[in-house]
Amino acid sequence: MHAILSPLKNQELDPASQDWMKAGIAACAILTLYRVILFLFDQTDLFVDESQYWLWSQDLDFGYYSKPPLIAWTIRLFTEIGQSDSIFWVRLPVPLFHFATALILGSLGKYLYDARTACWAMISYITMPAVTLGSAVISTDTIMAPFFSLALLFYFRLLHEGHARFALLAGAMAGLAFLAKYAGIYFIICVVLAAVFMSKARPSWRNALLVLVTFAVVAMPNLVWNYFNDLTTFEHTMDNADWVRRNSSELDLKYLKLAEFFFSQFGVFGPILFGSLIASVYKAREADSRILLFFSVPVILIVCVQALLSKAYANWAVAAYFGGTVLVVAGLLQERYYRLLRLSVWIGVVIAIGLPFLTAIAYHVSIDGEKPALKRILGRERLSQDIIDAAKANNADFILVGGRDILADLFYTGRDSGVVIRSIRPRGRAQNYYQQNFSLDENTPGKAVLWVAGRPTVECDGEIIQPVATLTTQGGAYHGGEMFAFLMDRGCFDG
Repeated sequence: MHAILSPLKNQELDPASQDWMKAGIAACAILTLYRVILFLFDQTDLFVDESQYWLWSQDLDFGYYSKPPLIAWTIRLFTEIGQSDSIFWVRLPVPLFHFATALILGSLGKYLYDARTACWAMISYITMPAVTLGSAVISTDTIMAPFFSLALLFYFRLLHEGHARFALLAGAMAGLAFLAKYAGIYFIICVVLAAVFMSKARPSWRNALLVLVTFAVVAMPNLVWNYFNDLTTFEHTMDNADWVRRNSSELDLKYLKLAEFFFSQFGVFGPILFGSLIASVYKAREADSRILLFFSVPVILIVCVQALLSKAYANWAVAAYFGGTVLVVAGLLQERYYRLLRLSVWIGVVIAIGLPFLTAIAYHVSIDGEKPALKRILGRERLSQDIIDAAKANNADFILVGGRDILADLFYTGRDSGVVIRSIRPRGRAQNYYQQNFSLDENTPGKAVLWVAGRPTVECDGEIIQPVATLTTQGGAYHGGEMFAFLMDRGCFDG
C-alpha cells in the first residue's frame, strides 16, 4: 500500500524534499492535536444533525432517512473504541479525518508538482475555514473528505501510469465517498467532463470501465437499501432540489440566493484561496492543473445553478476544494505569490486557533451581550433534561414532540433515562427520521403523554390544559422563545 500511495519521483531522495514533507506533516499534526485536546474542554452540545447521526449509529444499516450510511458507521466505530457515547467520542473522527485528508492532498501535491507544493497544500487545507468549522462538529462532508481525496490521487496515478489497480482504487474510494455523502457522485461527473474536454484526462476504455464498475459495486448497498425503502434518501434529496419537481412555468430564479452562495465561498475556502481559484480558470496552463480545474469548477457551477433555482447552503460545494487546494497552492507558488499564500495561511491559522478556544468558553462569549455567540449548539441538553425531568415528575408514560430539533437531542440526552420518546404521526410521507421510525402508533404503550409545545396553554376536547412545567430556553438555541410541557391523555392525539 505504501508503494501505491507514495509518489515515485526522484525528489523523494532529496533531503530538501523530505524537509518540506516533514514540516507539512508536523504542522498538521500539531493543529490536529490542539483540536483534539480542546474537545476535552468543549462546552457545546451536539447539533441537531449530529444527534441524529448518533442515533443512526445505534442501528447500523446501509442507508438512513436523509443520508447514506458511512457517518453512522464511523460514529459507531469510535464510540465502540472509546466505550462511550460522550460528545468527545462522537466528534473525535472529525479532526482525525481532516488530518488524513491533508496528508492525502499533500501526497497528491507532491505527485503532480513537488514537495513544497505538498507542504503548503497540507497546511492550506488543514487551516481552511470550512475545515476549521468542520473540525468542531461531525458532518458528512468530513467523512467524505479523505475518500474523495484518495479517489483524486488514485485517478491521477491512473492517468499517469495506466495501471488497472489505480482504476479499481479510484472507483472504490469514489464509492466510499458516495456512501459518506451523495456529493461523492461529483467525482464521477468531473471524471466524465474532464475526459470529454481533455485528451490527457482520458484513461483507456478498460480502465474507465473499471472505475465506473467499482464505484457502482461499492455504492450498490445503499442503492439497494433505497430501493427497498421507498427511495427514502433520494426523496429527501429531491426535497432539497425542489425545482426538479416543479413545472417550468413555476421556476422562479433567485438571484440573491445565487449571490449569497457564491460570496459565501470566500468564507468557506478562504478569501485568497477562492479568489485564486477563480483566477486559475484563466491562468492554469499545465495539463494536470487544467484537469484539477475540472474537479473544482463544475462542482461550484452545479451548486450555483441549484442556488439560482432554489437554495444552496455554503458547504454544498465543499467537494470542489479537495483538488482545488492543490491547484491553487501550486498556482500561487508558480506565480511566486509567496506573501499572498502566507497571508492566506495566517488568516486560516487565526481562525483555526480561535474557534476551538471559543467552544471551550462558549457560554461566556456573546456578540450582543445577551445570547451566546454559539447559541445554535448550546442549551439543547439543558432543555432536553428539563423535559425528561418533567416526564418523570408527572409519571408520564412517554414524551411526545413535534419538532425534529427537540427530538434529536431528546434521544441523545435521554439515551440512558429509560423514558420513551415519540414523534407526532406525519400526514402523508414522513418528513424526518423520527416521523419515519418513532411515530406515535398503536404499539406505543401508555396513556399519559407529556406534550411539549411553544404556547402557554393547549386545548383537548374543548378543555383548556395548563402546563405542568415551564422549560428553560434562555442562553442557547431556543433563546428568546417559550416552551411548556403539558400532561395530556393519549386520546387527545388520536388521528
